[in-house]
This record gives sequence, C-alpha cells and structure tokens, in this order.
Amino acid sequence: MPPRLVWRRLSLENEIKQIMYDINKVRADFPILSREVYNRPLVYLDNAATTQKPLCVLDAMREEYLNVNANVHRGVHYLSQRATDLHEAARERVRNFLNAEKTEDIIFTRGTTESINLVAASFCEEFMHEGDEVIVSAMEHHSNIVPWQLQAAKRGIAIKVVPMNEKGELLLDEYEALFSERTRIVSVAHVSNVLGTVNPVKEMVRIAHEHGVPVLVDGAQSAPHTAIDVRDLDCDFFAFSGHKIYGPTGIGVLYGKESWLDRMPPYQGGGEMIESVSFERTVFEKLPFKFEAGTPDYVATHGLATALDYVTELGMDNIARHERELTEYCVRRMKEIPGMRLFGTAGDKDAVVSFLVGDIHHLDMGTLLDRLGIAVRTGHHCAQPVMQRFGVQGMVRASFALYTTNDEIDALVEGIRRVSQMF
Repeated sequence: MPPRLVWRRLSLENEIKQIMYDINKVRADFPILSREVYNRPLVYLDNAATTQKPLCVLDAMREEYLNVNANVHRGVHYLSQRATDLHEAARERVRNFLNAEKTEDIIFTRGTTESINLVAASFCEEFMHEGDEVIVSAMEHHSNIVPWQLQAAKRGIAIKVVPMNEKGELLLDEYEALFSERTRIVSVAHVSNVLGTVNPVKEMVRIAHEHGVPVLVDGAQSAPHTAIDVRDLDCDFFAFSGHKIYGPTGIGVLYGKESWLDRMPPYQGGGEMIESVSFERTVFEKLPFKFEAGTPDYVATHGLATALDYVTELGMDNIARHERELTEYCVRRMKEIPGMRLFGTAGDKDAVVSFLVGDIHHLDMGTLLDRLGIAVRTGHHCAQPVMQRFGVQGMVRASFALYTTNDEIDALVEGIRRVSQMF
C-alpha cells in the first residue's frame, strides 16, 4: 500500500476513535436522569457535589453483595478469596487510571477529604516542625485548608497562600516567591470547585521540586473530567473521590510516591495495617496496607473500578471535549442575561459556572430554580475564602458531567430568566 494511503487509513482510524459518544445512550445508563421533580423533568446540574451512578456500577455492587460478600485479606475460604481478588483488582484498575507506577502507591480512603487529612497528619508528624511552612492556594476547598490549620494549631507550622487575580487564576510569580528554606510541602487544587479554573499544577510541581518540596494535588474536581497521568504531572501525592466520578460514596483514593509513603507513619491503627502485634511493639504492614486500617469498603472499591471502566470506555478525552464545549456554551448563554455576574473567567476552565444575577440572593435563585426542576448548588461551596476574595456571601453554581446536554443548559438559562423577572 502506498505511504499516502497508509497515512490516510491511520488518520481515519484516529478520527473514528475521537467520535463522540451517543449522549442519549449514555443518559439511558442513568435512570435517575429521566425522573421528574415537581412535575418537571429533572435537570441535574450539581455534579461537582456528586455525580449520578450508571446501572453498571449499581449492578456490580449488588452482584458482589449477593454472591461474593466476605471480608477481604483474612479468609482462606472461596468467598473471601474472591472478594479479595475483586478488591485488589480495583486497586490495579485505579493504578492504571492514574498511570501510577505500582499498586503499592494506591491507598484506599473514604474520599478526597480523608486522603488530604492522611497526608497532612502523617507528613507533618514525620517531616514538619514548629516554624515550617505549607503552601496552599486562595481557591482551596475547606478540605485542603482545615487539615493544615489543625496541624498548625498542634505543631506551630505556618500556612502560606498563593493569591489569585480577578479571573480566578493563580499568580505563579507570587507562588514561587512564597518558597523559603522552611517550606516543606505544597498542597493545591487541580481544578477549583467554585471557579472551574484548571490550575497549572504540572508547572507548580516543577517549581516546587526545584526547591526540593513535594506536592499534593487535590484531584477531586479534575479526575472526573480529564485524563490524569500522575507520572507526567510528577506530583508526589494525588487525591480523588469515587462519588464524583460516577462511583459510590464513601470511597476515595490517595496516590503517593513510595519514596514518601515509606517514610510516613501510619494515619490510623488497628486491623489490616499490621504485620505483627505484641504488647511490647507493633510491626507495620508493607505499603499500601500500612495506611488502610480496618475492614475496607471492598464492595465500594469494586464499584469504583466499574465506574473507572465506564468512563475509560467512553474515553476521557471525549468526556473532556464534551464538557469543555458545554462550559463554553453555558458561558455564552449566561452572558445574554441582564445583570449576570460570572465568577471564574480563566482561560483554562472546565465543567463549572458560578454566578449571581443582580441583587437576587443565591439561595432565592437556587430555591426557585429547584421548583422548575433544575438542581444547582448555592452557598459558599466549602470555599469561604473564595467568597471573601470576591466580596460575596455565596454564589449559585451549575456543574456539568458527561451526561449533561445543551438542552439542559438552555433550560437553566430560561429558568434564570424566569426567576429574574420575579425580582
């Protein structure tokens, strides 16, 4: 075959791989999306809080409870062995999803919040002393502020904050200027849950590493929306939650480089995380089990793995493209509404639009949209410093997922217009 024809054939194959998924078929996997509230079709736009679950996730968990339910790692009987296989297969699935080097780098937690608390407590115990510093950003979720404040109260460490501009973009020059000989760790959101800003974490990791400082990336709002490669990011820790990526609640992940995890003490003590126990001393288990005390939610890990298979099959690049187009479309339509004030106008933005309209209180807007069947989030979004930065008490937030449609964006815009006319 002539070279030109070979190239053309390869190009067509690549185009086929990039064909968007059928949104109607996808929505059929989520029965809740077809229900009504207040006799109106549900328009679910609160995906940054939690995503809906496809039938395959619910079926996988039901099947395990019905046919494979037994505690993992402990039994020699068939059910225990089978449950253990599913649990550890889930760990491998997460490793692959993140492109981590080893399954030993994957720790199961209850969610992003626990993952960050684990790092804060354990890292500070081993590596931080009074006067040492942690760098966070001005757009952090409370889950990436309060754990460090708890450590500050306990150990006397200092918290430094990377400022942001009016667009909701971090100021990298000022970020770099925050480093000192006492900086021990950086902990930063990959994507803002309020502003939708996609932070340049790869560059932030590079800068931190030039100063010999590790980086924890809060991936709660990035993992559901774009492909994650922890080796490419070169981050030292990465955290995300199952329920925000179409999986069950109560399960999360902490990725950590073995070089750090090996030196950090256990976060909790009890079953599973020990090699041997006597009243004189305890020998801890090897990674990752050193950080997994007690019975894990082994059914939820299977559900998480099924969710990751689901999004992988659709293609993370397809999901990212779909949601970016939705976000751009929503912003364009929002700007048509008189009195609209948008928050978070960074050039690199994804899956979240936060707003206020005129003098309408965010709670009033959210409550009245709800009566129209439109589910949005109102309040401070667990990011009160962001609210203070923009001089507001709260915002309305619409957040998107792989199943969100342009028609739902249109319904939101029409709903906002209707509510606005009431004031």
